[in-house]
Amino acid sequence: MNNKYELIYEGKAKKVFTHDDSDKVIIEFKDDATAFNALKKAKFEGKGRLNCQISARIFELLIKKNIPTHFIKLKNENTMIAQKIKVIPLEIVLRNTAYGSLCKQTNIKPGTVLEKPLIDIYLKNDALNDPLITKDRIQLMNILSAKDLDYVINLTLKINKILKSFFRNIQLNLVDFKLEFGYDLKNNILLGDEISPDNCRLWDLDQKNDMIVSLDKDRFRNDLGGFIEAYSEINRRINNFI
Repeated sequence: MNNKYELIYEGKAKKVFTHDDSDKVIIEFKDDATAFNALKKAKFEGKGRLNCQISARIFELLIKKNIPTHFIKLKNENTMIAQKIKVIPLEIVLRNTAYGSLCKQTNIKPGTVLEKPLIDIYLKNDALNDPLITKDRIQLMNILSAKDLDYVINLTLKINKILKSFFRNIQLNLVDFKLEFGYDLKNNILLGDEISPDNCRLWDLDQKNDMIVSLDKDRFRNDLGGFIEAYSEINRRINNFI
């Protein structure tokens, strides 16, 4: 990144820099992979580029469907330009199929298709290990008004419908995903962060048997191998479809 841009924030998977226009930021995707709140770490060449490309295509799809996002355009292969937002410290997780932490914390069996999407909300705080949080606690901590929280939840449900249908078209089952939102300078709520195999569980529907084949970060999380190959396959299917 050119030295004239100042680093604003560095997370586990991305760096955010200033832009010539103060309303915008430059987001650079890193090759780092992390799991279990960064207790497990590794670097994979090309991961940042793949996540950037996949996120850009999905943001473009959502924008066409009138979903407000922070995405403006790609700057290069692993960098995008986005609206500057004040991130809301909540992670909105939508689950279509039971897997992962939901099954560890309940008696629901992994792979159970849920009758309706389940939304779990987590406080975005590494020091507290991103705890599950209730609506009342969100109000108590003055994170979001009831009206804005309802807006975020309804927007997440709309995004789910769009993404479920899109991924099914490229033979992928959208099991669950995590979204983050923020306020722009005019106080509008925009979808932020990224949408990639880092924060979506995607299972391959091209399988001839009932085996679960993950094409997402679970390949790294669970030492399944073929991590970059899985991300490359998702990118290939998206590009062939769009």
